[in-house]
Formats: sequence, C-alpha cells, structure tokens
Amino acid sequence: MGLSEQQRTFFETFGYLSFPGLFAEEAAAITEEFERVWAEHGGGHHGQAHDHQQRSALVPFIDQSAYLSALLDDPRIDGTASDLLGDDYTYAASDGNFYVGDTRWHSDGYARTPYRYLKFAFYLDPVARDSGCLRVIPGSHHRGDRYAEGLHDIMSSIRTERAAERLGVSGSELPAAALESQPGDVVMFDQDLKHASFGGGTRRRMFTMNMSERFADDDVEALRQDVASLARFWCTRAYGPAMIETAGPRRMRHLEQRLAHDDHLPELVRQARREMRAPARA
Repeated sequence: MGLSEQQRTFFETFGYLSFPGLFAEEAAAITEEFERVWAEHGGGHHGQAHDHQQRSALVPFIDQSAYLSALLDDPRIDGTASDLLGDDYTYAASDGNFYVGDTRWHSDGYARTPYRYLKFAFYLDPVARDSGCLRVIPGSHHRGDRYAEGLHDIMSSIRTERAAERLGVSGSELPAAALESQPGDVVMFDQDLKHASFGGGTRRRMFTMNMSERFADDDVEALRQDVASLARFWCTRAYGPAMIETAGPRRMRHLEQRLAHDDHLPELVRQARREMRAPARA
C-alpha cells in the first residue's frame, strides 16, 4: 500500500496527511495495548504515574509491545514511509504520551539534519479543534523557503505566550489547519512542520512512530548524535526489546543503521544518571 499521486502532491505542498479510519478495526486493540504498556511501566521515563498536571511520556513506546511493534510492518505504515523516505528508511523512535493542556507551536528539530523525518501520530481519544487535536501550519516545512524560514525565526525568537506582542494574536489564533481525529485515524506529518494543540483534557492519549531517510555513510557522526538524544530517556539501546526480538528481515532493514551506531548510549545514560543525582551548585 502506498500513496496516490494526489496524496504525494498534497504532502509535498502542505507537509501533512490525514488518514481517517485507517486503523478503525484495530482501534480497540491498539488502545488496550497502549494502556497495558503504561500499566507495566508506571508512567514517564522516571517511572512516575501520570499526575494530570503535566505531560507524561514513555520512550521507547511501541517497542515495549510485540503487537504495537508490528505496526512498523503493516503495509499501511510501511508503504507510506517507503513512498516518502525510500524503501531503506530508518525507524527512529516512538513515544507514548498523556497530554495535558496546550502544546506550544514548534517543529520537532527544524532542519536539524539534511534528512527528512516523518511522524505518524495515533490519537486514542476523540480530539477536536479546541479539545487538543493537532494543528499544523501548512507549508511551514519547506526549508530555505522565505515563508517557512521567516515563520521559524518568529517561533524561535519568542515564546508563543508572547506572540501577541509581535503578531497581534495568541498562539491559538494563528492561522492553521485543525486535524480533528477519532480513534483509528492516523495523522502523518513532516517533522519540520510547525504544529501545536490547544485545549482538551488532562489525559489525552497519543503515541507516535518516527521515521527518517537513511543517513549517508559519511554522516555517521550526525547519526550518532541523533541516537544520543535517547539517553535522556535512559535508553541504552536504539530500540526496546520487543521491537528487536520480533523483527523479521524487512523490519530489521529499518532498524539496522541505528543499531549499528548505538554503542555510546550506555555511557551517556550513566552520565545522565550521575548528573541527575549530583547536588545543585550554589
């Protein structure tokens, strides 16, 4: 399964696609497995239960479940990723979340590497414009474009809470597409795209799958730096055990590059733990 020519053109132009009902038949099973993984791990990466006061995140997420890991093999995901990133794309990471309140406008590391990154988002609760659905600014993913670069400069130089001082509107009033979602829908977007959410409850369930183009052989250092970002979640390998143990040859193709360059993670995690325990300096 892949994208139509119209879908590809829409994505290249605006930076996102919505797939209503793509996993409608599996929505209940996916939600049940989401809850099971959270119950087994007790909350965020420090093992704290969700307190309904701030976002809780678990990384890696689908990697903790054989059932959810198999989503990477599903033609509905694999076909789309292959169409946009190439058949040799790399699975980067996954995160599971309980969201609380607003999420400021941002990109997920705008132009941090020369490579394209995609995010597939599964919202497990109905979310609408003012109850926490994803909002995106179409076209804001075009690196080097005057509009995209100008918008990035504005977003980088001021906090969204102060946007009225420069733009005359609050963050929730910025012109954007609201991608309302029901369980079983999937939203996919270029990670350079500016996105946010506003409103909603204190336990909005959502998990993501993130993919990238394969790094060139002479960009190993950039790849290792990208993998290093997992250390803040106490990850000592690029992927969780279920993701690796249940991988067939096709899935392993999407794992092999990061697995070959994750040997620095154990020391980075040890260092992060030491810094966390160290007393604050006056």
